Amino acid sequence: MPLIDSFGRTVNYVRLSVTDRCDLRCIYCMAENMTFLPRHEVLSIEEFTSLGQAFVGLGVTKLRITGGEPLVRRGTIELLQNLGQLRGLHELCLTTNGTHLPQYAQAIRDAGVQRINISLDSLNPERFRRLTRFGDLNQVLDGITAAQNAGLKIKLNCVALKHYNADEVPALVQFALDEGLDISFIEEMPLGKINDHGRAAEYVSSDDLRNQLARDYSLFPQENSHSDAGPSRYWRVAGFNSRIGFISPHSHNFCGSCNRVRVTATGRLLLCLGNEHSVDLRTQLRAANYSEAALREAIINSMQHKPEKHFFDLHEEPQIVRFMNMTGG
Repeated sequence: MPLIDSFGRTVNYVRLSVTDRCDLRCIYCMAENMTFLPRHEVLSIEEFTSLGQAFVGLGVTKLRITGGEPLVRRGTIELLQNLGQLRGLHELCLTTNGTHLPQYAQAIRDAGVQRINISLDSLNPERFRRLTRFGDLNQVLDGITAAQNAGLKIKLNCVALKHYNADEVPALVQFALDEGLDISFIEEMPLGKINDHGRAAEYVSSDDLRNQLARDYSLFPQENSHSDAGPSRYWRVAGFNSRIGFISPHSHNFCGSCNRVRVTATGRLLLCLGNEHSVDLRTQLRAANYSEAALREAIINSMQHKPEKHFFDLHEEPQIVRFMNMTGG
């Protein structure tokens, strides 16, 4: 039976966060000095495989592996291999910061992944280091090349901040067009308490970015006909195949068509990125009398707790205190 929430939305897309750890410290994602989860609290690769089996058995057709940075987790490639063999799964994806792709891109593709998202917030090495606190832009660019060589379909993700990188949006679009890549620009979400910048002061809307791009490019809208469209509203530039997406949790709420849920590294089934409605699946997975039937029942029952929408307010203290690295976006 399909997973349907109390608002009639079918959930067929699940994001599994396999770790809260990351080798970068992006300023919109986490604090500079982080305390990460004790390893015994994090689900094992076998437990994540069991979750994938249960979700696919309930009609989920798309799984995305996220983090933190999933490629710092030992066993992530094994998990991708396990999930890639599930009958009924139509799409297996990965979100990464790109730093480990030179080592793992081909193994990712061989495991059955066809699409990956790569975070890229600047093409300026100094800016990139500032945004990631100590990242090396060349590592990510090498990772993009490795992913292209492996035959992976790539979408770049950029979190746009008014005084950090918003002026670089045209250059990022041109890079994506030249490389034949899709790119999405994301309005920053107020998750976790940060001290580096004020979220209201750095907010730039998707409409502002699109108007900025319209000075240099002739954009025309595209219907969200792709299975990976999600909350992005896509546009194209005449003469290019790349899609330019805008994810707008503030200016254009997309909750009405939400088809996804997330599982944190600790097995918490998070029913909305912008709310705390959740169900503990780790207890089910580690029960002495574990059964997939009981796990599926818990997942089915959880759908009635999925909220209608999120409520973000940039001018208040964050309503959600968990950082983005806990849920993988």
